[in-house]
Amino acid sequence: MLNGYDSKDCYDEIITATGEARAEARDLLTFFCETSQRELLARARAAELAIREMGVSFSVYSDDSDTVDVDRNWQLDIIPRTIKANIWREVDGGLKQRCRAINLFIQDVYNEQAILKDNVIPRELVVRSPNYIKECAGVTPPFGAWAHICGTDLVRDRDGVFRVLEDNLRVPSGISYMLENREIIKRVIPEIFQNYNIDPVDDYPLQLHRVLKSLSPRNNRKPVIVVLTPGIYNSAYFEHAFLARTMGVELVEGQDLFVTKEHEVFMRTVDGAERVDVVYRRIDEMFLDPEVFRPDSTIGVPGLMRAWRNKQVAIANAPGSGVADDKALYSFVPDIIRYYLKEDPKLPSIRTYRCTQPEELAYILENISDLVIKPVNQSGGKGLFIGPHAEEAETKIYRKLITSNPRYYIAQPTIKLSTSPTFIDDVIEPRHLDLRPFALTGADSWVTPGGLTRVALKKGSLVVNSSKGGGSKDTWIVNERI
Repeated sequence: MLNGYDSKDCYDEIITATGEARAEARDLLTFFCETSQRELLARARAAELAIREMGVSFSVYSDDSDTVDVDRNWQLDIIPRTIKANIWREVDGGLKQRCRAINLFIQDVYNEQAILKDNVIPRELVVRSPNYIKECAGVTPPFGAWAHICGTDLVRDRDGVFRVLEDNLRVPSGISYMLENREIIKRVIPEIFQNYNIDPVDDYPLQLHRVLKSLSPRNNRKPVIVVLTPGIYNSAYFEHAFLARTMGVELVEGQDLFVTKEHEVFMRTVDGAERVDVVYRRIDEMFLDPEVFRPDSTIGVPGLMRAWRNKQVAIANAPGSGVADDKALYSFVPDIIRYYLKEDPKLPSIRTYRCTQPEELAYILENISDLVIKPVNQSGGKGLFIGPHAEEAETKIYRKLITSNPRYYIAQPTIKLSTSPTFIDDVIEPRHLDLRPFALTGADSWVTPGGLTRVALKKGSLVVNSSKGGGSKDTWIVNERI
């Protein structure tokens, strides 16, 4: 099954450059190499059937980014990705450090602004960011935590070193798919688990509920928590419903909530109005409250910001947390860590060029064919320019874009994402992938063991985003053998 398998130009998660299995993946690779193609096809079809039966779906955006195909079946490759536990413990510590510093930064820029006064970060870069919300000034959420759920995208370089690609702090998605991936693989290929000691992932809903509960403004034993969704046409609606169900809380839309003159939030129920303590928002903050943001929003809750500012309700992630989600600030995170924690970053970042700096802009324009250009406030792969794969016409367009609006773009080297064996088109071939672990922050921090591995299903492609048709893998954090 591995005839012709070649990934020597980058780091492979399972197979070394000499063609041998890595120690943590030896039994796994043996199973897939010794299993007939016919049997692997049967297992892959069983996984597809399980996905349909369980209703695991995700909307994929069309090329114009405005039209979505609702309820596209989730794409899961049957060969898991393995990571050594001792390596993951280091990543875990680096993610906790990063989230701690980012939350201190958000708290600071909406209050004392010490980091801006000390000229560590240009003031204009922060206060003129579209994600900087002046209505958040003077607010201190419980524990000083703003980004309670952070999805950090990681890649591995040629040496297998994990590096941070970007942080997702507003409404990061993907955790439900991580949980369902494990459940499906257990169902269709249970025997591959028998020789492994793998960290479990199924306690995420419990950990999330624990963090949300700790944010309640009322000192009651059972605070009322809701998941606020834009509705069934959102690309991650499956996840919204999944998390509400597994936490045992209500899934609500904006019309299900209202705010009183006393700034209290209530939920409409068949038994009457019920006071809400915590809102886990899955709505972009620009649509969150028509009294403060877009007045034409029909999916938000009028008065919700007023209730939050008056500490009558908690919101996770807090409004304004996106100020640290601006990709233009990404390159400053190592400085942020050193400023607040007096520590060096435990996780390295990807070299990032700032289009606002004349010398760096000149370098970008000269080397654009070797770089990745990213809009600073887009997600899901929208507006992404990959120089080595771009046509000449697209290159000319992006030259004009970054020259006319340098604040809205950053550039990074084209990273050869690590690969992993993937069963696709009836054969096993290397496909590029990344990893999105999720860190929870409240009174303390917790990081998922592994995370959501996203894989590019097209040969040679570096685009792994689920909203652009990417697939996924079950992610194993492998401890010492049983």
